[in-house]
Amino acid sequence: METKTLQTENGERKPQADKTRACRTDRGTRTALIGSLPGFLAPLSSLSLPLFECKMAAMLEPAFFNLPLPRLSSSRPHNPPLVFRFRRHKPPSRVLISTTLCSCSAETSHSQPSSADLPLSAHSSPSPSSLLSSSSSLTGDDSLPERTRDRRKVVKLAWEKLVRWSRSWRSKAKTDVLERTKKVVVLGGGSFGTAMAAHVANKKDQLEVHMLIRDPIICQSINQSHCNRKYFPEHKLPENVIASTDPKSALLNADYCLHAVPVQFSSAFLEGIAECVDPSLPFISLSKGLELNTLRMMSQIIPQSLGNPRQPFVALSGPSFALELMNKLPTAMVVASKDKKLAKATQQLLASSYLRINTSNDVTGVEIAGALKNVLAIAAGIVEGMDLGNNSMAALVAQGCSEIRWLATKMGAKATTITGLSGTGDIMLTCFVNLSRNRTLGVRLGSGEKLDDILCSMNQVAEGVSTAGAVIALAQKYNVKMPVLTAVARIIDNELTPKKAVYELMNLPQVEEV
Repeated sequence: METKTLQTENGERKPQADKTRACRTDRGTRTALIGSLPGFLAPLSSLSLPLFECKMAAMLEPAFFNLPLPRLSSSRPHNPPLVFRFRRHKPPSRVLISTTLCSCSAETSHSQPSSADLPLSAHSSPSPSSLLSSSSSLTGDDSLPERTRDRRKVVKLAWEKLVRWSRSWRSKAKTDVLERTKKVVVLGGGSFGTAMAAHVANKKDQLEVHMLIRDPIICQSINQSHCNRKYFPEHKLPENVIASTDPKSALLNADYCLHAVPVQFSSAFLEGIAECVDPSLPFISLSKGLELNTLRMMSQIIPQSLGNPRQPFVALSGPSFALELMNKLPTAMVVASKDKKLAKATQQLLASSYLRINTSNDVTGVEIAGALKNVLAIAAGIVEGMDLGNNSMAALVAQGCSEIRWLATKMGAKATTITGLSGTGDIMLTCFVNLSRNRTLGVRLGSGEKLDDILCSMNQVAEGVSTAGAVIALAQKYNVKMPVLTAVARIIDNELTPKKAVYELMNLPQVEEV
């Protein structure tokens, strides 16, 4: 056999077998060898050898990986397994591939193979892990960790930017309202009125918070033991909370008034204390609902009952349970007023580390959403009491949200208000959580209890009962169809059973969603 020499990179000359003789390989052996390559190279087995070499070089040039080749039976069992080594920025030599494939022998190093060589034992097929590593190298998946780092870096920068923005705003935030405020009065001694009184009192030790309460027993309990034993027997109130049954002393020199009397009793209550109210005293309404006979909202009831159309007014609403507010759990609410400065001042007065206060000028939207969500919560409770399942619950609440939006926008409210804290936020809390009074009433109605028995056993007012009838009258006034809320009103009036109401609602015409 004629021997030729091949010059290496370091200048040495090594003998090389005659290429013509070395390439005399049985076609079947070559086909079997190519077929034993990993699956993604199998389609190239039918190509001629030169074309196969070109395809291999073009495919593997940008990649960096080690492709193990199964060793065929050899008379030298001590030889190490054959391994292709391809490196980035250095395309594989065409001569090397040709010589290796044709002669089934390649110059191998007798040193210990590195961990990157991934050899395969004789007569074995490539493992899944080797195939994954090879295919990931071909598709560029080796950059996944780098991309993950880049994504995390973007998220971190976005968060840091948000924190810097927040700190900048906090540094500019005004605190003069709280500093100037000396006295706040809370009308009503219910659960939410008590919770808000405690919240405001905790913001400033020197602030006097007076609660005007009708019940002398509760008044005595607050003054002597600093506890409202009817609603929060396990919570101690701040010492600067003072209860009184005298409207004149409670309202004297007050800077702000928080109105927490139920809607249906507000008109008569306010008329009785009107002479003690300063015409410039801002009223912050915590009450939600519509007056049954007049269809008035609190923004209309307060100034009309006090005889002062210019009485400053703010509506406070949003997803908030009194118990969680007493426990200082994170809460978010919204204050709405047509007076932007008054809304900002109320925001300063009430906001704290665990209570976020947003501002709005959409008084109608905030009040209507807060009133109608109580009626929808009764409907959600009926579905729960009848055990109709989660599908029907979701469908009912979605339909109820649409009905509230239809009426509110007809009355001049903004659609965005209905999707905000006072709308969707309050609806979700009231419809899905067991602490809701209106939902609890609905559950008992759906379970078969009588409305009168339920109301007699409750120690708090469920505003949705009286608001339901007012809502239907309001819907007729503005020519809005509200099937779900109308059904609730019919059930409360004992003119329709919950089971019959479900049947009628499910058989309404199939319409386009709006």
